[in-house]
Amino acid sequence: MKVIVLGSGIIGTASAWFLNKAGHDVTVIERQPGAAQETSFANGCQISVSHAEPWANPSAPMKVLKWLGQEDAPLLYRFRPEWLQWKWGLNFLRECTPARTADNIRQIVAICEYSRQTLQSVRAETGVDYDCLTRGILHFYTDKKDFEESLPAAKLMRDLGCPRDSISADEVVKIEPALAKIRDKIVGGDFTATDESGDVYKFTSGLAKKAKDAGVDFQFNTMVTRLLTEGTGASARITGVEIINPEGRHQTLHADAFVLAMGSFSVPLVKPLGIDLMIYPGKGYSATYKVTDPKAAPSVSLTDDGYKLVVSRLGDRLRVAGTCELNGYTRELNTTRCEAITRRTRELFPGACDYDNPVYWAGLRPLTPSNVPYIGKTKFSNLFLNTGHGTLGWTMGCGSGRAIAEIVSGRLPELDFAFTGLPRRKPGQVATSLPVQA
Repeated sequence: MKVIVLGSGIIGTASAWFLNKAGHDVTVIERQPGAAQETSFANGCQISVSHAEPWANPSAPMKVLKWLGQEDAPLLYRFRPEWLQWKWGLNFLRECTPARTADNIRQIVAICEYSRQTLQSVRAETGVDYDCLTRGILHFYTDKKDFEESLPAAKLMRDLGCPRDSISADEVVKIEPALAKIRDKIVGGDFTATDESGDVYKFTSGLAKKAKDAGVDFQFNTMVTRLLTEGTGASARITGVEIINPEGRHQTLHADAFVLAMGSFSVPLVKPLGIDLMIYPGKGYSATYKVTDPKAAPSVSLTDDGYKLVVSRLGDRLRVAGTCELNGYTRELNTTRCEAITRRTRELFPGACDYDNPVYWAGLRPLTPSNVPYIGKTKFSNLFLNTGHGTLGWTMGCGSGRAIAEIVSGRLPELDFAFTGLPRRKPGQVATSLPVQA
């Protein structure tokens, strides 16, 4: 089939890679001049199956209330006169019950573990270099209550096959000696030895080049304006995508199938078609520092739970990312939030980096209230979704791309996951053909 993929972040590029491997003729449309130029450009770089507990959990409502009005809070909710933001917020609160949180963790762990295994296979096959480290991910806690509340989630993940081990403060420092300077503040942690880290931009760019060499047509500097449709009900389908090409001219491209992988920008594109995606942009920040003292900088990827920051070593750079600002589609940098990242990183690792010359960045994470992404079918027979991966796009990227390629090809992916518009697999069910209409 002729397949058009809309978007070339990690999700769109991985989708294109696996669709090409499945034998399809693939074109990727991207408004930026290259792959991974937006949300996949400078994130926290963790392949974090262990970080599967969603933002929406039983402790979240009180934390959000406490953070209201704090400009440097880990989660900053700026109330706007937008129905989507308010509706998203109400749905977020619904997902905070213990039962919903546990079910969402199960879904997220399933796709994350599948994706990590898929990434390892792609890495072995392609040889793409992306500053990969396979030293695990270490969470550390500086608040006793937060640590105690993490224990049930860690146990649930272990029960689901994710080896997230709860450990003492001394064990935290033993795994990452660079934390020794704040040993007196650490109350505990958890460590997942199978987790990884690496530069998502370098990986996605490298995979895009491999995909192009394999025959995928990447059309950069090309703006998607709308999807064209025909038919109603079960016969409704997409006939083409209207674009503005690099020369500034309108053009319509036709294909047999279309995969939507535009992150937060998926929402306005399909809303005129009657598809209301519950995705809201969460502006995340990152800072990248030049490492000046390798021994003082961490070599294990970290999650600072109290400040909702992740830390990853990328060769001679240190990437620190996190926080979330719900404030529409704006990407301008908030100086207070940027400075808070540098202040905390300097506290953790004094003298490790050049803190006077940070490179700040902000990107829009496509957040669903549950943190479970949309992967699957729509009411249009040839329009497929691969979007809404929130803070875990890098972790879920390769698995999501592999899964959507199976679905587009008419097969049920092998993992048990609540794919959009598809029936759930029964216990013990193996991959099989999909019904013509789900």
